[in-house]
Amino acid sequence: MKINFRSVLTNFFVLVLFVVASLAYFTPVLQGKKIFQSDIAQYTGMAKEQNNFREKTNTEPYWTNSAFGGMPTYQLGANYPHNYIKKLDKLIRFLPRPADYLFLYFLGFYILLCCLKVDYRLAVVGALAFGFSTYLIIILGVGHNAKAHALGYIPMLLGGIILMFRKKYILGFILTAFAMALEVNANHYQMTYYFMLLILILGVIYLVYAIVEKQLKHYFVSVGLLFVAVLIGIATNATNLMATKEYSDWSTRGVSNLTINNDGSERENTGGLDKEYITQYSYGIAESLNIFVPRLFGGSNSENLGEESKTYEFLVRKGLSRKQALDFAEGLPLYWGDQPGVSGAAYVGAVLFFLFILGLIIVKGKVKWWLLAGAVMSLVLSWGKNFSGLTNFMIDNFPLYDKFRAVSSIQVVLELCVPLLGVLALMTLFKEKENKAKYNMPLLISAGIVLGTLILLFVFKGVFTFDGLSDDSYRKYFGDEVLTMIKLDRQEAYTSDVLRSLIYVLLTAATLSLFIHKRLKNNVFIAVIGVLILADLVPVAKRYVTEDDFVHARQMEQPFPLTNTDKQINQDTSVYRVYNPREGLNGASTSYYHKSIGGYHGAKPATMQDLFDFHIYKNNVRVLSMLNVKYVIQEDEEGRTYPAVNPNAMGNAWFVQNLKKVSSANEEIMALDSLNIKTDAVVNTTEFPSLSKFTFTKDSTATINLDNYEPNHLTYTSTTNSDALAVFSEMYYKNGWNAYIDGKKSSYFKVNYTLRAMQVPAGEHKIEFKFEPEVVKKGSKIALASNILLALIVIGGIVYSFKKPTAKKENS
Repeated sequence: MKINFRSVLTNFFVLVLFVVASLAYFTPVLQGKKIFQSDIAQYTGMAKEQNNFREKTNTEPYWTNSAFGGMPTYQLGANYPHNYIKKLDKLIRFLPRPADYLFLYFLGFYILLCCLKVDYRLAVVGALAFGFSTYLIIILGVGHNAKAHALGYIPMLLGGIILMFRKKYILGFILTAFAMALEVNANHYQMTYYFMLLILILGVIYLVYAIVEKQLKHYFVSVGLLFVAVLIGIATNATNLMATKEYSDWSTRGVSNLTINNDGSERENTGGLDKEYITQYSYGIAESLNIFVPRLFGGSNSENLGEESKTYEFLVRKGLSRKQALDFAEGLPLYWGDQPGVSGAAYVGAVLFFLFILGLIIVKGKVKWWLLAGAVMSLVLSWGKNFSGLTNFMIDNFPLYDKFRAVSSIQVVLELCVPLLGVLALMTLFKEKENKAKYNMPLLISAGIVLGTLILLFVFKGVFTFDGLSDDSYRKYFGDEVLTMIKLDRQEAYTSDVLRSLIYVLLTAATLSLFIHKRLKNNVFIAVIGVLILADLVPVAKRYVTEDDFVHARQMEQPFPLTNTDKQINQDTSVYRVYNPREGLNGASTSYYHKSIGGYHGAKPATMQDLFDFHIYKNNVRVLSMLNVKYVIQEDEEGRTYPAVNPNAMGNAWFVQNLKKVSSANEEIMALDSLNIKTDAVVNTTEFPSLSKFTFTKDSTATINLDNYEPNHLTYTSTTNSDALAVFSEMYYKNGWNAYIDGKKSSYFKVNYTLRAMQVPAGEHKIEFKFEPEVVKKGSKIALASNILLALIVIGGIVYSFKKPTAKKENS
């Protein structure tokens, strides 16, 4: 292996360029500001108790009581022993957020293009094109950080796989293993899963070529080495994966024991997510054309057209002040597609789409075919319920496909394939030294296809109604005239963006034509194409994420202001829960200051979801009381909040006399309709068949109190004259919570569908619940061994690479 100083210097300056570009786009981070990300604000609320405990004790709790009545912190940024990949990831993402993710986009795609032997100048252009793709910027704006994180490492992982098939076994193995480790560490398995569908397509196409070219040995050697590299990369994240799997089975993503709905009807699906939920966000078939016309279907639910909008002009004419009209026009509901709502179009660029079509004609070899197949697969599956036959087949038959919602997000595969093939098209033109004129006809054909489509969209815009799913609500609140103006603005946005894309395609075609006819030198050509791509993409991205989205750091660190209601509740220093009906199950502002039964997460505890569906949304106060909800945040007639006290809250633990037997989860949850929670508890004996005692003596002098609270360690003192049955207002989670009576490990079981219960002997006793997840211990050992193995392989690979040329020279 020779160290090429020029190459090292070149790549160094490329990285510097990516740093500058990232900071230039997100300049407020240089002032110490942070982007306001709604999802991250919710995450901050969810993780507040965990983070406070970690800071105070320097230990990891792995459990929080601040959300959903209690849940593991495995999906809330838990830190695990021997997670060295996480440390490596932090070194790579050294810039302030969200510039770090933009830098990661650039870096990952640049590495991928280098693995494909693309000239570094075109690789830089391609990396910038990928990074400024509108969807990738939008997810940074709303706070889908884990998604952005995973998408940043996907190109790098793809680069390692390609190197392996190019017989660069050592470098391919190392890059694949590290990229896979970083990809899994990003902790967005939906994005990783969709990428693996692309790799499946790639593998099939490479197999066909291997058969035709009689290269099966190389193919299977590559696949075998890739399997090992991927396995090692996954194993370095063993703790997170094992813990996530364990929690997933307990969450709404797992198999439910219920076979009925809250109205008593039979459930169609008890495993994974139901089809309606999975396909709620499904791209419209025609809507997909917004990949090269950004506001073809309006863009987002809140577009800023300002004083140029028809709606603004109308409101001013009707007598509204200019400020009021402008406020309304800065958040126009222009989106009129098939989805409930979007933050912006998944725009990959008119220039890049044109280059993609050109690439389909002029790029040769296997790469073109798996990129085309991947783009088509991504597009068709993103249609979801609008292409229900294939979608239902995937949900019913493809492993794990039913674990993920928002099928529209599979278009991230297309977001990768389009710029990649577009850059390869440029590289094809770039490599041709003599007969560039042979690309005249492909250029005319691709220009004809794209320009023809744009012209048809312009001519036949009258076919569309421009009606949105929420238009009835706007008609109700603002009247027909305002809605008519909004529709006119939708038409105007449609027309202007079609013309915009048409202009960029014409300019790109002209640039390519000049280059083909040798009127532009290489560097000038690359510069012009780069400018066209950035001029196309960056302004569209700026529509959705701007400097206005940045706030002072304190606002993101403390996203939920302390209200008078919060202050009143916090005067109570006992341990209790709070319910905020305005948030219901979905919202984490209450979790920031209190122990809430709501929260914000894509995988909620399944039993809490069921309690809300069957009882809490129906105002079953018994269920709130058994969950120790002492305060319910209510509103007075003037809209001011106040804490209503629930006098029936059962406290942290209590004794019951009767254990009522049922034989199914259905019966157990339905029993809560009429259960006397003060004296009785209900247990599913099918789940706990070893129970033998169901009646306990009433002892009016018996007491049980919570003496010490930590999220992962609860200490009680019980005093009874006879054996008793204690119910604890804590979520039952068998995978980690251990019970101890006077220091001796004891058994406990689930009652009331979601709580813990245990038999307590007569006398005075110390009862403890400790969260001691075995999965963390086991996973950490695997992670440590895998990291050591990966380090040894890297060292061995480097030594071998340096020695191999010398050995060849000595033997020659």
